[in-house]
Amino acid sequence: MTFYAESRNTAAEVLAGFHGLSLGALVATLMTWNEQRITRNRLSLLSDRELADIGLNRADIEAVAQGRHRR
Repeated sequence: MTFYAESRNTAAEVLAGFHGLSLGALVATLMTWNEQRITRNRLSLLSDRELADIGLNRADIEAVAQGRHRR
């Protein structure tokens, strides 16, 4: 026997999850996410040789995008 339950959050429940967050903090988070996405995408377009020329490899891309890479 299969049981299916449909669960939906009300608008009030969704908005309650953002309690304490300012619009500025949300915008800053989105801007950081977008910069990381752009960096990740641009580095992913480079060949392995081009990455090696700048001292990186494919495994480093995520760390560089998040600003955690150290030389």
